[in-house]
Amino acid sequence: MFGQERFAVSHQGERLGEVVYAHHNNMIKRGPGIDPLHQQNKADNIRLACNKIDGLLIHPGEVFSFWETVGKTSRRNGFKDGRVLINGRLTSGVGGGLCNLANTINLLILHSPLTITELHHHSDALGPDVNGQHVPYSAGTSVNYNFVDYRFRNDTDQTVQLCTWCEGDELMAELRSEHPFPYSYRLTEEGHHFHLETDGNYYRISKIYRETYERTTGKIVCRELSWDNHSRVMFDPTLIPQEQIK
Repeated sequence: MFGQERFAVSHQGERLGEVVYAHHNNMIKRGPGIDPLHQQNKADNIRLACNKIDGLLIHPGEVFSFWETVGKTSRRNGFKDGRVLINGRLTSGVGGGLCNLANTINLLILHSPLTITELHHHSDALGPDVNGQHVPYSAGTSVNYNFVDYRFRNDTDQTVQLCTWCEGDELMAELRSEHPFPYSYRLTEEGHHFHLETDGNYYRISKIYRETYERTTGKIVCRELSWDNHSRVMFDPTLIPQEQIK
């Protein structure tokens, strides 16, 4: 009530003209030890949240708040039980799975000049990589109604727009702007591997860097460490590819 932040609240059905960055991923994980009902509920929860976010305009100086936009994750509001991470333990909770959506939005923002103002990392090793492919920041952004939020601020001179929707089991997301920004961004991962430590647990280890390029020349102007990743594996370690264990 007494905060100084101006939250983004206006929506527009028409898409802004410039795609800053787009990403999509499959919402349903399948494999040993994965509860298919929780996966389907996760997808349903994400669809509900996407409808709240899709088309949101973030004007200069405004802040996007995941929970200000999505609202309370209650059964009354249509949310279902899904997988949640509480105190380092995977369990069931209403609204579970929305971290997947927050992660995807975070990935968009990392490819833009927008300013992340609230971010809570959790393990990015909640499940095995699909087909052996690992996407940096594919998981690791925690949200928990209503005290663990994900927020970013538009410190640029133009309005941007978040577009989120689902096509079948695919989560689709775009960050759009009125005009092209002068810089483009890329995430790179170095030293990715798994390691068995003295506490008896396996950990996913890597360093994530964000690189900034001049759009017109392609020249790199900045390279910064975004995340020194050391995440405890939360899935069956026998599913870790042996060649990735060091």
